[in-house]
Amino acid sequence: MKKTLLAALIGMTVMFGFNAAGYCEVGVTDTEIHIGQWGPQTGPAAAWGAVARGTDAYFKWINANGGIHGRKLVHHFFDDAYNPAKTKAGVKQLQEQTGIFAWVSGVGTAPGLAVKEYLLERKIPWVGPSSGSRHWVDPPEKTIFNVYPLYLGDAQILTEYAITKLGKKKIAIVYQNDDYGRQGLEGAEFVMKEKGMALVASVPAAVTDTDMKPHVMKLKQSEADAVLLFVTPGGVARLIGTGKAMQFEPQWLSTTTCGDFPLMMAITKGLYKGVISASFGMGQPTGNIGELQSSDAPALDLLATYKEEVYDKYASKDERWGYTFSTGIGLSEPLVEALKRCGRDLTREKLVQELEGLKDFKGLMGRITYAPFDPEDPMCRIGQNEIYLQECMDGGQSKILTDWQETEYIPSGE
Repeated sequence: MKKTLLAALIGMTVMFGFNAAGYCEVGVTDTEIHIGQWGPQTGPAAAWGAVARGTDAYFKWINANGGIHGRKLVHHFFDDAYNPAKTKAGVKQLQEQTGIFAWVSGVGTAPGLAVKEYLLERKIPWVGPSSGSRHWVDPPEKTIFNVYPLYLGDAQILTEYAITKLGKKKIAIVYQNDDYGRQGLEGAEFVMKEKGMALVASVPAAVTDTDMKPHVMKLKQSEADAVLLFVTPGGVARLIGTGKAMQFEPQWLSTTTCGDFPLMMAITKGLYKGVISASFGMGQPTGNIGELQSSDAPALDLLATYKEEVYDKYASKDERWGYTFSTGIGLSEPLVEALKRCGRDLTREKLVQELEGLKDFKGLMGRITYAPFDPEDPMCRIGQNEIYLQECMDGGQSKILTDWQETEYIPSGE
C-alpha cells in the first residue's frame, strides 16, 4: 500500500512538477514545459495541418538551443481531422492524463469553440488560436490571447480594395456556413453598407460540399465581377475550377486562410494565379515585396533564419516550406517571448501577466499588442489587427499590393 501511494506521488510530481517556490504548477517540471496543440493532419482541412508541424519544428529548434531558462518545451500535438468532437476528446485526454501548462494555436473556429469553455473553466492559457474568430475576444477572456487577425477584418480590407482600387461594382461572397464563413460575410456587408451598396450574392457552402456547380451558377446569375472566398483550401480549389469550366472568371479574393500561394497553386493546378488574398505576415516566396520592403526587413531576415535553422534542420523530409508551416511559428512566438520574460519561476498567472505586457511585439506576424485584462474591451486580447493584401503570381510568388492596413473591430450584434 505504501509503495503504491509513493508511486502515485512520484507520478504526480513528474506530471505537474514543483517550481522554485515549492508549489505545484500543472505541466511544468524542473526540466520541462508541456504545451498542447491540435491540428488537422487528415480530413477536409488537412492542408492546414502544417501549422502544428511548424510549431513542432520551432520548439525543437528552441530546445536544441538550450530551451527556455533550462527547460525544454515538450510539444503534444494531435490530429483532430477538423472534427470538433475529436478536438474535445483529445484536449481533455492530454490535459487530464498528461498535464498541459498552456495551449498554443489550434486550427479552426469550430474545433476551438468545442474546447474554449473547458480551457476557460480551468484557467489554462491559450495563445494564438489559429482562426480569426471574434469569439476569442468578444467577450475578452483573461486566459485567451488572440494573435490571428479577425476574419471580419479580412473581409473589410478585401471588400474595400475591390471597390476603391479595382473599381468592382458587383461583389459577391461564398462563405462556409459556420462561424468562420459567417464572420467573413458580416465584415463584407459592413463595408458594403458604408458604401451604400449591397452584395449581389451571398452563397453558403458546407465544409463537406464537393459539387460546386450550384454555387457557381448562383454567382454567375448574379453577374458578380468580384467574389470573396471564405471556405477551406479544397473548397476554394473546387470553386475556381468549376468557375473556369463554366466560363465564370471574376476577380477572386480570398481570406488569409488561403494565402499560402505555392500550396494553392498546387491544388488548383495553376488556376490560383491572379487571386488576391489577405495576409498577416511573412512566409512565402515574394516576387515583389513592394510596400513592405523597408518596414518588414527584420521580419524577412527572421524568416530566412527560420527557413535555415528551423525548417531545414527539424522539419520532416516531405514537409513543404511556406506560409502555412511558418504560421505555426508566428502564432507561437508571443507564447515563447512571454515564457522567456517569466524567468525561471514559471506559473500560469505570471505567463498571463507577461503576455499582457507585450506591446508592438514583432516576429513573423504584424505588430502584436495586449493590455491588462478589461472585460469591456476586446482590444486587450486581439493582439494583431492589421493585414496586407497580396496577389498570386507565377510559381506561387507573392506580389505585395498594399502596406499594412488596420482593420476596424465590429462588436457582436452590430
